[in-house]
Amino acid sequence: MIINNPKINLPILHLVGDTADEMGLECYVIGGWVRDLFLHRESQDIDVVVVGSGIVLAQAVASKLGKAHLSVFRTYGTAQVKKNDIEIEFVGARKESYRSDSRNPIVEDGTLEDDQNRRDFTMNALAICLNKSRYGELLDPFGGLQDMDECTIRTPLDPDITFSDDPLRMLRAVRFASQLGFYLHSETFDAICRNRERIQIITKERVADELNKIMLSRRPSVGWKLIDKTGLLPLIFPELNNLKGVETKEGKGHKDIFLHTIQVLDNVAEKSDNLWLRWAALLHDIGKPKTKTWDEKSGWTFFNHNYIGAKMIPRIFRSMKLPQNEKMDYVIKMVNLHMRPIHLIEEEVTDSAVRRLLFEAGDDIDDLMILCSADITSRNQEKVERFHKNYELLKQKMVELEERDRIRNFQPPVRGDEIMEILHLPPCNQVGEIKTAIKDAILDGVIPNEYEPAKAFMLQKAKEMGLLT
Repeated sequence: MIINNPKINLPILHLVGDTADEMGLECYVIGGWVRDLFLHRESQDIDVVVVGSGIVLAQAVASKLGKAHLSVFRTYGTAQVKKNDIEIEFVGARKESYRSDSRNPIVEDGTLEDDQNRRDFTMNALAICLNKSRYGELLDPFGGLQDMDECTIRTPLDPDITFSDDPLRMLRAVRFASQLGFYLHSETFDAICRNRERIQIITKERVADELNKIMLSRRPSVGWKLIDKTGLLPLIFPELNNLKGVETKEGKGHKDIFLHTIQVLDNVAEKSDNLWLRWAALLHDIGKPKTKTWDEKSGWTFFNHNYIGAKMIPRIFRSMKLPQNEKMDYVIKMVNLHMRPIHLIEEEVTDSAVRRLLFEAGDDIDDLMILCSADITSRNQEKVERFHKNYELLKQKMVELEERDRIRNFQPPVRGDEIMEILHLPPCNQVGEIKTAIKDAILDGVIPNEYEPAKAFMLQKAKEMGLLT
């Protein structure tokens, strides 16, 4: 079968094929770029497999391109050529064997067939010849095209061997299902269930990379449901697994927090591509199992679950090898604050409360409102509409107060060094107490967010503290 898609006629691919012909080498474009060609998805990363040395071909191609960046990885027998926005990975065709305690293969030179056999899924085993005499010829030994037509993820060979050899492929299967909206073939699904314990030999960094890709898919819940159904969830994210289930007492049950959580995640995904806002959605109720109590009057309660959940996040991020930086701090802030807006709309909204929310959320207030709106998952449509209407009113009030009082990320108009100079104070707790009092007075609407009123308030506060006569 010859492929006539215009993308296969990229000049760079003809250059690779012509160079291979000059060197007497067979070469093929293979894997994700070919898959995405048929799925009509954009892909800039091109994998080329060479029956022979991939490094030698890469060096020759880079030389012909001129001003191309060449990276050689001799340990792995691969090389990478970058030119403008195109990136080509060259590798020699190989066959692999594995030890039971490692996902790192023992590699030997092989044929194209050997190389296709070692691929994770049939759709990633598709290869297109780049040699001039057979240019555009598709090699599809495992029915990958048909599997894509049927939206099916299937392994080329025995799935138990595929997943036992490289357990990361189990998460890759889930990730592709989530990204592409595909289904796991029944044998693929069953093999993941049987081999799930093998995931524990994979480094946390590699697991986190796959989870992030799942989180960035259009409907991340697809991936998390599969992670749960295959039995991987307690192995890679026990805290999320603890959200599952419903407990009933005296006829009253709470919602399944896991199902609620992944619905909130999908709701956020509809509004934002922000990976860390999506993680905040996944973790917003992570503290509920630790705070669940039964109250005779009100039933099940989860008092302070936002605060407890925020405290859990550093340990979770460390365990899962997620970043320990401002991204984690952002998630902590979102989880800690996610109940504040709903409390505001359930009560009479005071200017003071809105100012404090604006101050604490800062530039992340819009993200917080996306999360809080996504958290409304009631089946009572009237209740949902009422909450969303109240959220819109709250957002309007935020806009009005921000325009008037400039609260978001504000600093008290009177600085600490100025307080020390005017009151002849050294650095001490009293300076911080006065700064806090000024901030609270502005947030509570006692004084406007302006220099002169703030200075006058400072002097009055100093008198009350006995610092001025």
